[in-house]
Amino acid sequence: MNYLFGVENELKNIDILNYDILDSIADWVRVVDTTNTVIYANRAMKREYDKDIVGKKCYSTKCGDHNSKNCITSRSIETGQIIQKEIVIRDKNYSAKASPIVNDSGEIIAAVEVFRDVTREKKLEKELLEKNKIINNDLALAKRIQNAILPSNDDLEGVSFDYIYKASNTLSGDIFDIYDIGKNCVGVYICDVAGHGVAAAIITMFIRQTMRTISHYGVSPSNTLSFLHQKFCKLDLEAEYYFTMFYGIYDKDNKRFKYSNAGHNCIPFLYDDDNNIIMLESNGYPIVNILKNIKYENKEVEVKAGDKILLYTDGITEAKNKYGKEFGEDRVKKLLLENRDDLLDQIVKKLNSFIYDEQMDDFAAVLIDIE
Repeated sequence: MNYLFGVENELKNIDILNYDILDSIADWVRVVDTTNTVIYANRAMKREYDKDIVGKKCYSTKCGDHNSKNCITSRSIETGQIIQKEIVIRDKNYSAKASPIVNDSGEIIAAVEVFRDVTREKKLEKELLEKNKIINNDLALAKRIQNAILPSNDDLEGVSFDYIYKASNTLSGDIFDIYDIGKNCVGVYICDVAGHGVAAAIITMFIRQTMRTISHYGVSPSNTLSFLHQKFCKLDLEAEYYFTMFYGIYDKDNKRFKYSNAGHNCIPFLYDDDNNIIMLESNGYPIVNILKNIKYENKEVEVKAGDKILLYTDGITEAKNKYGKEFGEDRVKKLLLENRDDLLDQIVKKLNSFIYDEQMDDFAAVLIDIE
């Protein structure tokens, strides 16, 4: 007892312990000397154990570890460092921290331990991890579905196509589709929904389903976009949800490509065997709830066998290098002129070497061959 009194008295002299303050806090606090003996415990810790633990070995209270390799107090006294770990005491989770106490001579004479009950936090963390797992599983399923609904060449006549499609996150806000309209026409569009993630992906599903339904009512791209705009406005979404779209219809009998643009800022290219390029420009507003009764304009161009049409989104042109410079439309055009047979592969290759750090936006491109 004289030894304990001597150490405790020394602690008081160096102002390490202030009993009134320590007794007023909810965390458990105790001081353990170099022999693993408890020389002080605050009121909260004594109340929990319903007995006086002062003078007993720290590990006898089941909140310590007699194995010195695991005991944070022994390690703190031995190394002079602050040691922290999580432990379970009486089915509760605690964050335990041990800090060395040094006397005037620079000798480590004890360690102060603080135990904070983190049971609620651990429970919330576990629930969050479980919910996060469910969300990740749902996102993975949504990604598989999003990829599964992309079109294939199997059922098309008169045209063939290839594409690249990559999300910046798990889900993409870009979408495209190509399909027969009756026996003589093929419809194709590319679309870029504002934002990323779940909300943007859900809107792409709405667009695909709606376009597949309304496109068969007529062969006017401008009317189709206007009808799509009306359908979208009925969702009554906030102004932050909107999208751009380029939509075209290829008339196989007349060899004409008629198109309309709803604010899509990436102008598609039409080019032939001689590398003659036509930019398919057309003006129009994005499809957004705050704009009502929007009319779009139709334009058309003659096409022939061997011509190609490239549609793409701004995730390609606005990709940035380490200097903040964008990939740009001119690079796309240069690749188009120099890589007729493997254009899409070259776009991906050049983007991968150009982009600095991480891909910041979704991107998609569709290359259509007129047969």
